Amino acid sequence: MAALPGLALLLLLACGGPPAAGQKRKEMVLSEKVNQLMEWASKRSVIRMNGDKFRRLVKAPPRNYSVIVMFTALQPHRQCVVCKQADEEYQILANSWRYSSAFTNKIFFAMVDFDEGSDVFQMLNMNSAPTFINFPAKGKPKRGDTYELQVRGFAAEQLARWVADRTDVHIRVIRPPNYAGPLMLGLLLAVVGGLVYLRGSNLDFLYNKTGWAFAALCFVLAMTSGQMWNHIRGPPYAHKNPHTGQVNYIHGSSQAQFVAETHIVLLFNGGVTLGMVLLHEAATSDMDVGKRKIMCIAGIGLVVLFFSWLLSVFRSKYHGYPYRYVFF
Repeated sequence: MAALPGLALLLLLACGGPPAAGQKRKEMVLSEKVNQLMEWASKRSVIRMNGDKFRRLVKAPPRNYSVIVMFTALQPHRQCVVCKQADEEYQILANSWRYSSAFTNKIFFAMVDFDEGSDVFQMLNMNSAPTFINFPAKGKPKRGDTYELQVRGFAAEQLARWVADRTDVHIRVIRPPNYAGPLMLGLLLAVVGGLVYLRGSNLDFLYNKTGWAFAALCFVLAMTSGQMWNHIRGPPYAHKNPHTGQVNYIHGSSQAQFVAETHIVLLFNGGVTLGMVLLHEAATSDMDVGKRKIMCIAGIGLVVLFFSWLLSVFRSKYHGYPYRYVFF
């Protein structure tokens, strides 16, 4: 009977030992993974991963850090223009985090290129690029952990808001200095100053109604076509289907658009405007009747043609819209 307490003690130690050893091993593995990621992040803000690195550092537990992964196809033979544009914004976001005073090991930015990790694409049943996914510190990615690229665009500021929403890590985006704007402003001021200097005694050109009307019209057409939306959201220029190679210039949703779509709408609006100007001139000018008839026919043709194209674009974005104009 005296041996029973000793036996119980041995059983207690036997039950308590392995879990403690397992926990210690998990901590060691986690420490190695964090140290490895920190070492890579110190050299490059966006860590490039292949299949082995992704499975070991992103998919496999333990993990107490989040990883934002961009799945892309940057090789030239893939001809993914959108991937290159998204990569530039992604690099800006990662650099803003890496070189900020708030940088910690709570979140890392990584990239999996299709040509370096096609097995990862197959494992995740992914068939399009670029795609951004947040792999949280605990559990598997949820629906909200996949970034809605077509809706939000890939501007670094938009990505930063999404990262803050998914990880509670707030990143202040710091862009490299862009001197294009100041240079263009300086050039404009130089041109205006040169004109004033050369024609100091005759400033009638500043009161030219046609010139000011043309400038105002260009501004209105640019704004109504969606240029400000592009500046805020940073959408891709177009979308190329990776399977068929077909390029789409018109976004299929009413909640988003491509840059190319903006240019197309701008052209169509300009055509309608030109047609209306011709109709106005045909009705009010002092030209002979023959020329006025030609202007009238040309104006009607431009309005009908370009307005029909505009309506066809609207129909392609608002599916089920029942009306059409003349054709298309």
